Amino acid sequence: MQDYLQSNRDTWDKRTQIHIRSKFYDVAGFLAGKTSLQEIERAELVDVAGKKLLHLQCHFGLDTLSWARKGAIVTGVDLSPIAIEQAQSLATQAGLQARFICADVFDFGLTVHADYDIVFTSYGTICWLPCLTQWAHTIANSLKPGGVFYMADFHPIFDLISGYTYFHSAQADVEEEGTYTENCNGETTTTMTWAHAISDILNALINAGISITTFNEFTYSPYNCFDGLTERESGRYYASHCGNDVPLVYSITGIKNR
Repeated sequence: MQDYLQSNRDTWDKRTQIHIRSKFYDVAGFLAGKTSLQEIERAELVDVAGKKLLHLQCHFGLDTLSWARKGAIVTGVDLSPIAIEQAQSLATQAGLQARFICADVFDFGLTVHADYDIVFTSYGTICWLPCLTQWAHTIANSLKPGGVFYMADFHPIFDLISGYTYFHSAQADVEEEGTYTENCNGETTTTMTWAHAISDILNALINAGISITTFNEFTYSPYNCFDGLTERESGRYYASHCGNDVPLVYSITGIKNR
């Protein structure tokens, strides 16, 4: 377990230093007032003003701070100390109130109190976790009774048609690869990730005491971060398989049982 944590912490320390300078993340645009949130989560998670929102695996905090601009009282958690340092700096530069905690999701879940109205996570996060049971219990332990969990993430079916497994294996998928931003310049890091089927995600949440209220699938990605995507509409990137659209993103909303 320690090996994967250290490896992925090193990866995200390095990626943060690349991402903070990328056009993909557009930090300058964010500081000028743009939101980093995408149309899917903006449309589905709307009632955040005055709510305590916990953002798990927040990277360097752009989405966390975008929720703060919408009036949420935000806390972001990430395992990379460099990412957390950048998040704190961006909060200061943007004049926004936010708390950032450097911690692994599982360790954070052991000590967190049920203080939050909303737990949020998004795009490319849970593939870095070997166990969804612990992840789901972190969410449940963080939420007040009746609190809302929301996630939007890349659909695992795209990994399948790209040659990876759909179903979970205890063995990590270990690769040397570059990051997804335009400025990686061929630099690679070691990544350790795990596949999680949709059924595993839903069942982990249900078993932790989260009642699923909506599950949606989308034919497009808001990010052009995979090979072979086509931008048919502004900001919407599509992929086809055998002439049919592939589901590229899914979203889940749930409520913590009282």
